Amino acid sequence: MRKSTFTTLIAGILAFHVTAAMAEPVSDRITVTVRGAGPDVILIPGLASSSAVWDTTAAHLEGHYRLHIVQVAGFAGAPPQANAHGPVIQPAVDAIDLYIKTNKLNAPMVIGHSIGGFMGLMLALQHPEDIGKLMIVDSLPFYSVLFGASDSAAAAPQAAAMRDTILAESQEAYAQGECGMVPALVRSPEGLKAATGWAIASDKSVVARAMYEDMTTDLRPRLHEIKTPVTVLYPFDPSAGFPQAAVDGLYRENFAPLQNKTMVRIDNSYHFIMLDQPDAFAAQVDAFLR
Repeated sequence: MRKSTFTTLIAGILAFHVTAAMAEPVSDRITVTVRGAGPDVILIPGLASSSAVWDTTAAHLEGHYRLHIVQVAGFAGAPPQANAHGPVIQPAVDAIDLYIKTNKLNAPMVIGHSIGGFMGLMLALQHPEDIGKLMIVDSLPFYSVLFGASDSAAAAPQAAAMRDTILAESQEAYAQGECGMVPALVRSPEGLKAATGWAIASDKSVVARAMYEDMTTDLRPRLHEIKTPVTVLYPFDPSAGFPQAAVDGLYRENFAPLQNKTMVRIDNSYHFIMLDQPDAFAAQVDAFLR
């Protein structure tokens, strides 16, 4: 992260305390922070992530848009509340739908990272009236394709094993596991430090159950139903060890049934595109919102 971008990040964090306001709670599944004024934009973070992942984005946008920044209960130190038991993703989608309708948001634009992008797809399927446009930041309609699974039934045994391992391990073992995994998701040193902290601070039970839900939910058969315009950002970095053509093929194949879409590859980035390539990410967000 260049010095100018880091300065912007710090300015955004400081501005947060001046301009942000917590929205009236409509669910104990999520909390929402509102910043700025203008057309409505909803920002949804990913698995075990903090709403602070959007700080630089929010600082860039809040002069022109009203931002609704979601924090999922149980992630990044937020109290688990109703997410302490049972499903996580579907109730969070229901909570976002309730938030949109309660606050009478008129077809807001939605940007979601990772599981947040998956939630955006679910929202577009279940409540198409809720979304004007959707941006997905490195998410797939069926995550378990990365493990070779052909459908939800094939993914279930591995997903259950991964969930149960996290549930059974100590908090120390969970933290060690996250410290070993997150470096594969973030290139930026500052971003890596932040994302690792968020993961370790997350309630491991909420993370485990959300991961299981993600791994066993296949949206591909219904993608053709989505009429909402969708932009898909996905990363590529040669150090990951996969050919560019293979990465392009993975995303294009899995999103093939989605009709009204724009696919954009962001080079020299891992999973957290907004942290690894903030300038390129900001340019794509600006184009999407226009």
